Amino acid sequence: MEFQCAPNTSFCEDVGKNEWPELCGTEGNSAVATIATENGSVNPMIVKEGMVVTPDIRCDRVRVWVNDNGFVTRVPVVG
Repeated sequence: MEFQCAPNTSFCEDVGKNEWPELCGTEGNSAVATIATENGSVNPMIVKEGMVVTPDIRCDRVRVWVNDNGFVTRVPVVG
C-alpha cells in the first residue's frame, strides 16, 4: 500500500527547490536532512500533526509534518 500525503502548496518562488513530494511517507529526520541538502536557503523543521503553528508564510521555512510514528504526512513545501 502506498503512503498518501496531504497535498500542500508553496507560495514562495525564486527560492530554489520549493516542494518535496517524493518525501511522503519517509522518516521525518531523514526528510529534514534531504531538504537541508537540496536547498540551503531554507530551515526545515519537524512539526507533529495536531500541533498549533503560526499561519504566516515564510520563504525561509519548510515544515515537515509527521505522524506519531515520525513519518511525513504532508508534502513538505517552502512557506
